Amino acid sequence: MRRVVVTGIGAVTPLGVGIRRTWQRLIDGNCGIISTKDRSPQFAVLPSQVAAVVPVGGRKDGKWNAKEWVAVGDERKMARFAQYAQVAAEEALNDAEWHPKTQEHLESTGVYIGSGIGSLDDAYDTAIAYEKGGYKKVSPLFVPRLLINLAAGHISMKYGFQGPNHASTTACTTGAHALGDAARFIAFGDADVMVAGGAESCIHPLAIAGFARSRSLSTNWNDQPELSSRPFDRDRAGFVIGEGAAVVILEELEHAKARGARIYAELAGYGISADAHHMTAPREDGYGPFLSMKHALKHAGLPPRSVQYVNAHATSTPLGDAAENQAIKNLLLGESGHEKATDLNISSTKGAIGHLLGAAGSIEAIFCILAIHEGILPPTLNLENPGHPPKDFNCNYVPKVAQEKTVDVAISNSFGFGGTNASLCFAKYQ
Repeated sequence: MRRVVVTGIGAVTPLGVGIRRTWQRLIDGNCGIISTKDRSPQFAVLPSQVAAVVPVGGRKDGKWNAKEWVAVGDERKMARFAQYAQVAAEEALNDAEWHPKTQEHLESTGVYIGSGIGSLDDAYDTAIAYEKGGYKKVSPLFVPRLLINLAAGHISMKYGFQGPNHASTTACTTGAHALGDAARFIAFGDADVMVAGGAESCIHPLAIAGFARSRSLSTNWNDQPELSSRPFDRDRAGFVIGEGAAVVILEELEHAKARGARIYAELAGYGISADAHHMTAPREDGYGPFLSMKHALKHAGLPPRSVQYVNAHATSTPLGDAAENQAIKNLLLGESGHEKATDLNISSTKGAIGHLLGAAGSIEAIFCILAIHEGILPPTLNLENPGHPPKDFNCNYVPKVAQEKTVDVAISNSFGFGGTNASLCFAKYQ
């Protein structure tokens, strides 16, 4: 198999537009979760009134104004999630200094961008318009804006990339699947470079209502939104919906070396599994996540003791965080692993940016890449008291403050409704 490395990164997140701004604010302990109750009367009556929203404002301030980031024609044709993806992709391509012009290079560059829900706004608004006014009220752009694969399609059209053009939609595992699958396209020789990631923009009353009805969302901290996402904390009570996009440039190792590209890390392993258990709840023993991490390390050819950091999926739900915590300990402790739980460095960045659904796996993968590249563990915000029960939550969860740490190997976990799991193993390029 051909080796795959990361040569570029880009993001649009609740901490700002741009990966450097996002990373610095994350490391500084900032939170991008705000109140939604004043957005509209529909938001005000929901049991969960918090969300992690991409900040609106001027480009010079690292905030979102579509007219400053997206061409006029594209703004009309593209749904918000696709706009986010295009901006993140542009940053990643510039970061990688990959701007192919020859036919050979265009044919060997592909795009793989996924989304968990896509453009819910378009589906909702068009359904209402059709109900009131019929056929003529349906925009000819309705279907192209709705389709999840159009994020990848618009990126490939903008840059002329003629390699694999693909999309995934696997709930909250989407972003991780996009990176892992794209890496396999490179490993098998279908492409030399892949623009890969996830995008989401569905902070809509209908989406929040749906998740709230399934009792998945945080509802206890509506008056203190910055405290509402509390991974691994004993007072955690549900996740906070978020939006944004994250894109990485994956590249075949020899191709990257030949052009003198900066290499952030190697995507050394990719593991996938299924819980085969329940539509929305994980197995309490975390066996599905255990399998995905185990497969990722097997693919990478690395023992459990080599893992120095795990960016956990941990969404701030009572059952999910506990199951993942158990899975990590079951895999990384023992004969071929670490000696004691306090040696395990685990954090969940969802305390700062909420849960980006289909984009979660890709932005959290970038946080792992930067942890390796810069030697910093991002913090788990709002972690006051690990537990419940406390004796099971005895690892280093990087509470509230970032920690300096040399990281050679890191795992990024993503799990989704339907029991779908993925783990990405990144390693320092040697």
